[in-house]
Amino acid sequence: MIDPLQSEPRPSRHMPWSIIGVAIAGCLLLVLFFLGTRVVEGDTFTLDRRLLLALRGTDGAPVGSARFASMVRDVTALGSTTVLTIVIVFVTLLLASMGRWRTGALVALACTGGMLANVALKHGVARARPDLVPHLMTETSNSFPSGHAANSAIVYLTLATLAWPLLRRPAARAFAMTAAVLLVVAIGVSRVYLGVHWPSDVLAGWLFGALWAIGWWRIELWVLAGR
Repeated sequence: MIDPLQSEPRPSRHMPWSIIGVAIAGCLLLVLFFLGTRVVEGDTFTLDRRLLLALRGTDGAPVGSARFASMVRDVTALGSTTVLTIVIVFVTLLLASMGRWRTGALVALACTGGMLANVALKHGVARARPDLVPHLMTETSNSFPSGHAANSAIVYLTLATLAWPLLRRPAARAFAMTAAVLLVVAIGVSRVYLGVHWPSDVLAGWLFGALWAIGWWRIELWVLAGR
C-alpha cells in the first residue's frame, strides 16, 4: 500500500496512451493547424452544416424531448469555466493538503494556463457562432475552438495524466482515463446539440486540449522525476 502522505512517487515513464507518441501528436497538431487556417480564411465545412441540421427537426427544434435537452445543458455545464475552476481549486488544495505541493502546482499551472491559451486562440481566430439553427442557450464569445471542448479536455485529461503515477493498478488507470475521455466527448457533443458550436469548433477544442494535456504529461516527467 502507498501512503498518500509520503513523498511523491516518481511518475510512470510509460505514456498513459501507449500507442500515442510524438508522431501522432504531430499529426494532431497538423490537423488543428489545418482547421484553424481554413476557418481564418473564411472557408466553411459541409459536414458542419450536415451535423448541425441532423440534430434538428424540420421546425428547427432539437431532436429528443425537452427533458433530454435539459439533461444536455447539465452535461455542458461540466465544461463551463465556473465548474472547471472549482475542480482545479479543489484538486489543487486537496493535493497540497496531502503534501503533494509539486503535483498541485502542476495541476494549477497546466489547467489555468491552457484555459487562458484557449481564450487567446479564440480571439485570434474570431469565428462567429453558427447561425444555422436556433441556439438553446446564450453565448457571446467567439466560436473557434470550442472553449467547453478545449477546457474540459485540458482539465479532465490533465488530471487523468497527472494522476497516472498515483494509480498503481491497471484497472484504476484504465478507468480514470476512460472516464476522462468519455466526459470530454460528452461535453463536446453537447455543444453541437445546443447549436452554439460548429462540429469543427469542437474537434479543434478536443485537439487543442489533448495536445495540451500530453505536453504537460511530459513536463510532469521532467519535474517530478527530478530532470
